Amino acid sequence: MLTVAGSDSGGGAGIQADLKTMLALGVHGMSVLTAVTAQNSLGVQGVWELPDEAVRTQYRSVVDDIGVQAVKTGMLSSATLVATVAELLADTDAPAVVDPVGVSKHGDSLLAESALDAVRHRLMPVATVATPNLDEVAQLTGVQVRDEAGMTRAAEAVLALGPAWALIKGGHLPGDAVDLLTDGTETHWYRAPRLDNRHTHGTGCTLASALASHLALGHPVPEAVGLAKEYLTGAIEAGFALGAGIGPVDHGWRIGGGANAGEKGSVSTGK
Repeated sequence: MLTVAGSDSGGGAGIQADLKTMLALGVHGMSVLTAVTAQNSLGVQGVWELPDEAVRTQYRSVVDDIGVQAVKTGMLSSATLVATVAELLADTDAPAVVDPVGVSKHGDSLLAESALDAVRHRLMPVATVATPNLDEVAQLTGVQVRDEAGMTRAAEAVLALGPAWALIKGGHLPGDAVDLLTDGTETHWYRAPRLDNRHTHGTGCTLASALASHLALGHPVPEAVGLAKEYLTGAIEAGFALGAGIGPVDHGWRIGGGANAGEKGSVSTGK
């Protein structure tokens, strides 16, 4: 499986979170780096975008030789990179999970305003599943979501941009952590208990890469989303404090390789 995303020097999100998730779920992880960031538990201190040619060459190097069963995109900071990656995805016969990363967990912007149109009109139409959170829904469609009923309107607005499926992540709403998946015909709701753990850095990257991993393993989209949600819920429950701010989720909670090895809890999730 291939992730096309930025690097997180703190190891909680981005390429690092994606590769940890893939390993935990039993798929071989490959990467195309789009940007280097300097970040830690307190925020993002710097971003350096890679040239378009570097992104394109990394992608072709991996896909043309090794092949790929699924692709996940994350941080694509400029209109040029968005357009380049959209073109590459359109030429790849594999499901694509598009996480339209707009801001970091700490509120730092990771997508130029000038890139929004490229995300709407170039990237979203080639997505098998788009996975925006509520802030990203507002950024891309203007739809403000304040309750579960609003998630349905958000899904309709996101689907209008062209992805085959829209997964609207409702983690910013009060109450249970609820997500909505729809292709405009069938609809699935996924619920999990809201956990008392503020160390949630990397949740969006982790869910998207877990979803893509399960698609690579051959699961249909609704089942892959449920399995990804279950994995993420366990990773949040086992999340740990690093640094002075918001720590990451524990990607190794199932395999005994995380910070809280030996302290795994049971996870329940439903539709």
